[in-house]
Amino acid sequence: MTHWFHRNPLKATAPVAFNYYGVAAGPAASKICSDLRSCRARLLELFTDLSCNPEMMKNAADSYFSLLQGFINSLDESTQESKLRYIQNFKWTDTLQGQVPSAQQDAVFELISMGFNVALWYTKYASRLAGKENITEDEAKEVHRSLKIAAGIFKHLKESQIPKLITPAEKGRDLEARLLEAYVVQCQAEAQEVTIARAIELKHAPGLIAALAYETANFYQKADHTLSSLEPAYSAKWRKYLHLKMCFYTAYAYCYHGQTLLASDKCGEAIRSLQEAEKFYAKAEALCKEYGETKGPGPTVKPSGHLFFRKLGNLVKNTLEKCQRENGFIAQEGGIDLRLHSRTGIMT
Repeated sequence: MTHWFHRNPLKATAPVAFNYYGVAAGPAASKICSDLRSCRARLLELFTDLSCNPEMMKNAADSYFSLLQGFINSLDESTQESKLRYIQNFKWTDTLQGQVPSAQQDAVFELISMGFNVALWYTKYASRLAGKENITEDEAKEVHRSLKIAAGIFKHLKESQIPKLITPAEKGRDLEARLLEAYVVQCQAEAQEVTIARAIELKHAPGLIAALAYETANFYQKADHTLSSLEPAYSAKWRKYLHLKMCFYTAYAYCYHGQTLLASDKCGEAIRSLQEAEKFYAKAEALCKEYGETKGPGPTVKPSGHLFFRKLGNLVKNTLEKCQRENGFIAQEGGIDLRLHSRTGIMT
């Protein structure tokens, strides 16, 4: 199954020369500064290099961050910070609020901002791979792994690095807790999409698929709620994506729950569940249109035309028709009045 994921743009940054005349004395210190400059430039290059793979990204990130640690932690491994921590000013733009940069004279700010971009790169790599036709099992595992890595980085930045900043994160910008939490939960939801696709491919029990889809819908709802207090001008498009995915996977849950009910000869309840799936699919379809028309960071696409979306629509339609046929057969054979029940199991 192919997937479609919304992605915010990468952060941009001003060049950093790492020239400290009179401070970095001696050839060894000059060599470290030179290596810092070249490693930073190399890492920034890889962010937009389509041939870059996770191994290349990890090696480049490790090289730069290991050198940058000398500007953050004391070399004698004491708990004190490095005397070089505040020697350099760093500027970074924001993924949601455009090209107006934030600046801090703090190496921790650089570590967090660059780490944020590394995490974004992993999500973009996963999205690129997941969007391919006929994705292989190994590629699906790579997508899942990349999203888990990204979630881990965002979580680490939020819990372990951002509290170290002297200047607090600005409200509504990338380094604020609400945004980082939304990225973590979105990565979890998208990783679970890959799990659902694999479960469908392996023809696992409909009940299991329904439960996974319901949990995924809840992930998307949680991420959307996390962003609810942000300025709509910056977050509206992202939130449309999260809302439509919530509706989409709720429809999936109702659809596969209906299959479970049908297998238990509960045709009336199965029809009710599939009718709910139709409603949520229609909501997702309307949100797809709204997403395409909403201005803001992110790609300009029409999700409703994507294969992943069309396949669910056909599945809901065909499953509902099957339920209605089965219900008709039972009514004819038994000569009884079958009524739809309101109970829908896991979705109440």
